[in-house]
Amino acid sequence: MYRHLLTIAVLTGIGFSMPAQEIWSFGDCVDWARENNISLRQSELSQQSAGVTLEGAKAQWVPSLEFGTSQGYANTPMGDAGVDKNAYTSSYGLNGSWTLWDGGKRKADINRSKTDVERSRWATDGLFRDIRTELLSIYVNILYAREALEVNRQLAEVSASQAERSRQMMESGRISIVDYQQLEAQAERDRYNTVSAEADLASRKLQLRNLLELGIDRSIDVVPVTFDSLLVLSDLPPLAESYDMALATDSRLRYDELSVAMADDDIKAARAGSSPQISVNAGIGTGYYTTDSRGWGEQMKRSLNENVGLTLSIPILDHKKTKTAVAQAKIAKINSEYDVQARRQEIANTLEGWYIDMQSARSRYVAAVANERAAALSDEYVAERFAVGYVESTELLQSHQSLASARHEVIQAKYMALLARKMVEFLRTGNITL
Repeated sequence: MYRHLLTIAVLTGIGFSMPAQEIWSFGDCVDWARENNISLRQSELSQQSAGVTLEGAKAQWVPSLEFGTSQGYANTPMGDAGVDKNAYTSSYGLNGSWTLWDGGKRKADINRSKTDVERSRWATDGLFRDIRTELLSIYVNILYAREALEVNRQLAEVSASQAERSRQMMESGRISIVDYQQLEAQAERDRYNTVSAEADLASRKLQLRNLLELGIDRSIDVVPVTFDSLLVLSDLPPLAESYDMALATDSRLRYDELSVAMADDDIKAARAGSSPQISVNAGIGTGYYTTDSRGWGEQMKRSLNENVGLTLSIPILDHKKTKTAVAQAKIAKINSEYDVQARRQEIANTLEGWYIDMQSARSRYVAAVANERAAALSDEYVAERFAVGYVESTELLQSHQSLASARHEVIQAKYMALLARKMVEFLRTGNITL
């Protein structure tokens, strides 16, 4: 695992040390979530529960067998004279039953349980997909916030240098105190923007830590990701191709489709309620009674009895229970079919949205790079002219703001394009790499 520890110095004056900071790659985050996310663990328990239900459904094909015994004490106060009015009784029986025909309900229940086991697996996979996409979004936002902080620091250094230079010029009488104060105010704004960017980065790291469900004693940072402009400028695959691949790999769509199959089995099981049921029963029993003069062993042998029988049950009126169950199962199937349609449309909308974002980010990036290049040249030229007194401080401030805006626009477009591309890749393949 790519995870290092960085020692954090003890805070001056209060003697409180921060936890050592861990550096996590995106793969580290995914691996940790796979092993430790509570929602995933609960989903896997639901999957295990579905497996237990399947075993129970299969067991319905096995005959039932039970042993029963009763022990009792009887008192007959008005019994015949000379006869013991108190008696101890006991009986013992072994009974078995097996259903020969139930209208196909057992088969439908087994098929439904098998489908539910598979559906539970897709539910867990779908939850893990959601976690990975959220991790990707937060991770990319951290990368963006880190680069934005670096841009703010560079701008703050430049504005601080310009403010110091303007102070010297003011003291020599080359510019007015108003010009100096304007440049000093710009330096203060840039310092404030740097502090705000640091707070934003810390907040995004906290989001990552919370998503990973790490304790308050853990401090994490992310591994930098280096990528070139080709990742921003290269075309995405055809939208129709991506849509077909997304349909084939989407976990939630598989879940909804399996819900339709489960509804079919529910309909079959419900209809079985109107079918005749045939079962075979067999048993063996014996008993003992103290008023009998024979001993316990003799009574047990003499009372031994065996029975076997065939039971036919034909439902006639059941208060519309079967009809109601069938109707509810059909409604559930229609609802599941709507879920499939809605998920297909959701995939299409999500995918098209990321394509639009990618196209927009790419256009913004091309324009922003050109604008940044021009703004940097202009800022350098204006700074040189200001140093020799050829331009006013207002022009220098405008040039500085234009450069700051251009640099932020570049990194915003770059990371928006990165996120859009990675989201499209994930929808196509179900995998994310950084």
